[in-house]
Order: sequence, then C-alpha cells, then structure tokens
Amino acid sequence: MELIEKKRSELIDIVAKYGMSSSKTLKLSQELDTLLNKYNHIIVPK
Repeated sequence: MELIEKKRSELIDIVAKYGMSSSKTLKLSQELDTLLNKYNHIIVPK
C-alpha cells in the first residue's frame, strides 16, 4: 500500500510539472495501474 501511495504522489507531481499527455506521465500512470491491479488481485476474493 505504501508503494501505491508513493507512486500516486509521484504521478501528481509529474502531472503538475509536465501535464497530462507527457510521456513521463503516461509511463508513471501505467506503473500505478499495474500496482493497483496487483493489489486488487490480492485483496479482492475471486
């Protein structure tokens, strides 16, 4: 969970600095998506 919060904070900073369509923003967003998907697979029962 800490890693997700850290990545989310990084994403907010990058968006503020480079904008929504920056390649840096997109890369970080994809990394956050991956972390959230992994978390959901662990937490949400199937």
